[in-house]
Amino acid sequence: MSCPARFQRVIAGIQKLYPIAYADSSWDNTGLLVDASGVNKSEKFHILLTVDLTQSVVEEAIRARSSLVLAYHPFIFRGLKSITPNDPQQSSLIKLIHHGISVYCPHTSVDAAKGGVNDWLALALGKIKEKAVIEKNPADEDVGMGRLVTLSSPASLNELVPRIKTHLGIHHLQLATKLDPDAASITTVAVCAGSGGSVFRNLDADLYLTGELSHHEALYFKEKGSSVIICNHSNTERGFLSVLREQLAREFDDPEIAIEISTTDEDPFIIV
Repeated sequence: MSCPARFQRVIAGIQKLYPIAYADSSWDNTGLLVDASGVNKSEKFHILLTVDLTQSVVEEAIRARSSLVLAYHPFIFRGLKSITPNDPQQSSLIKLIHHGISVYCPHTSVDAAKGGVNDWLALALGKIKEKAVIEKNPADEDVGMGRLVTLSSPASLNELVPRIKTHLGIHHLQLATKLDPDAASITTVAVCAGSGGSVFRNLDADLYLTGELSHHEALYFKEKGSSVIICNHSNTERGFLSVLREQLAREFDDPEIAIEISTTDEDPFIIV
């Protein structure tokens, strides 16, 4: 298979798993953001998976002779009036094109899809009785933003916190609550990878699990008697990359397509 044909097959495979129609087009910039397929001459098609397309990830992609970076978060959100190496993101853009590396950003299409990042995040809670989409997609009510989970049996915060840490591979998280952490009082959990503020609006749940909320959003949920668990934005997304790699490998089933997860991609915040 020629390189251009394989490139088109890869893009089609990504969009089959995560259709652009699932994305929130009112603000998100989803899809093929950099098409350098005419420049790349690599014999093997190498895909590098990352949450954020940082300068270190770009250098990693160059060393790996990647054909495509599949970056969950779009690194181009607004129109560019000029391109300059003085801007770190635009400098990365110049390097990517120079080395023939394309960039695809699926973002909210992965948030919305069945088997996507929010369904993966919900697995952190343990046994689930019921799971529903919070904001349903107009084109398909089975997909959409956020998940409202009903647990098989009530759980305590002291049960849920270590489950969540283990699932996300993190050592610390933030908890806001008025509850006794040992009381089995959590039955419903609102889940949203990344930033959950807009998705959780006007939604009642015992616990809100997300990457980030504003101070006043977290305070509101706590004051009304619910609990909040915050894990840092990309910590609620990065662990899904291993699932994504398996999904893509099954979809492509091609020994000439190599898929790897970035080793330098990380949340910008650390606990000190």
